Parts: sequence; structure tokens; C-alpha cells
Amino acid sequence: MKRHPTPRAPFRIRARHAGFTLIELMIALLIGLFLIGGLLVLVQAMKRTNTVQSALSTLQENERLAMTLITNVVQTTGYFPDPMNNSESSEFPASGGFAVGQALYGTGTGTLDTISVRYATSGSDGVLDCSGNTQTAPATLTNEFNLDANGNLQCQLTVGGAATKTITLVSGLTNVQIVYGVQTNSASGNNSIDAYLDASQVTAGNYWPDVISVQVALTFQNPLYGTGNGQSTTVPQTVTFRRVIDLMNKAGVNT
Repeated sequence: MKRHPTPRAPFRIRARHAGFTLIELMIALLIGLFLIGGLLVLVQAMKRTNTVQSALSTLQENERLAMTLITNVVQTTGYFPDPMNNSESSEFPASGGFAVGQALYGTGTGTLDTISVRYATSGSDGVLDCSGNTQTAPATLTNEFNLDANGNLQCQLTVGGAATKTITLVSGLTNVQIVYGVQTNSASGNNSIDAYLDASQVTAGNYWPDVISVQVALTFQNPLYGTGNGQSTTVPQTVTFRRVIDLMNKAGVNT
């Protein structure tokens, strides 16, 4: 009897399955987290830089605007058109803290000082008031700069006999200090400043007619001080800007 060979089992080929091991996945995840963390740090740094630059830009613009408006007004102190037919006495009558013919007046001893300035306009001479505008008709202008309780630099503007208008110029201030360059020896007649006095000292010495220049110091809150983004508590809390302004360009030698 013929025997048939026992059939062999079919040959099986093992297939290798493609993929990543757990270690490879963990390494990839770690690299991804590292890159995301770096990106977040970069975004936060850019945000801090942008916040600081924006705050400094605002501070600079506020300082420039305030000083420009104050300078324009103070330099015009006592101006009036047609001096051939008009005089200081006729243009500037006694009013409030002003005596007859007086165009400059102030209050304070170095903290929250105020300054008031008078001058006239013909309505066509381009004279600016403390809001940065001109008048279209002849008038006498009274401009008072002061700081309110909220740190806003204000201008109290009176045009002729009209009601006083309050104009907020800039914010973020902590103090306004004003001193006056005075020629205490008026007999010399050379427009030389020999003392800088605060408003109370000028009033006590009756030196208002002898004021030649005004030194204005505006103190702002420092936007870099604090605990927020880009801020630090190691920098000064305030920043002070100063400017000396001549009255009608009549300052002489500062001795």
C-alpha cells in the first residue's frame, strides 16, 4: 500500500508593524513642550516690551504737550496789541490776585503750585490760549494752570467777561512746582535774574513786576515703577521735567 507524505504546514512570514515606541513618543512630547515653552516666553517678553514702550511714549507725549502749552502762554505774558494807543493799565484792570497792570500771578510754595497769566489779542494776531486755540475777536485772556486732586493738569481759561472754562490738558501728574526768576535789584535795569523765588516769596517782596522768567517743574508718575509687566520697584516712582521760560524774551544774565 502506497503511503502519501504528510502535508507540511504552510510557511508563515512574520510582518513587522511600523510605529513609535513609548520612549520615542515621550522624547517627541518633551521636545514639543520645550519649543512651546520657549515660544510663550518670547511672547511674554514682547508683550512686556510693548507695554513699557507704550507707557513711555504716553509719558513723553504728555510732557511735551504740557510744556508746549505752558511755554506758549508764559512767553506771551503781558502782551497786548497796539501799544501806541493802549497800555498795561488799560488792558489789565485789577482782578482776583492781579493788581492793575499786572499780567502774572501765582500761588504756592513748591507743592501743587498754580500760575495765572494775562494777555490780550486782537483776534487776528494768532495769539494762542492755554487750550492751544486762537480767538476770532479782540479779548483779554486769563490762563491759570493748576493740578486737580486726580493728577490732571488743568487750564482755567477766561476770555473777556465770559465764564471760566476748565480744560483738562494731561493726566498722570503728582506735582507742579513753579519758581520765578526775579531781578530783586530793579535799579540795575539790566534784566538780570539774581534770585529764583516761589510765589509766596514773590508776593511778600512785591516782585511780580520784576519777574523775568519762570521755571516750571512737572512731576509725573513713572510708568516703569510697579509690579506689573515690565515694571520694577527699584526705579524712582516719579519723573520730573523742568523748563525755564522767558517772559516776552526779556531775560538777561542769570547770575
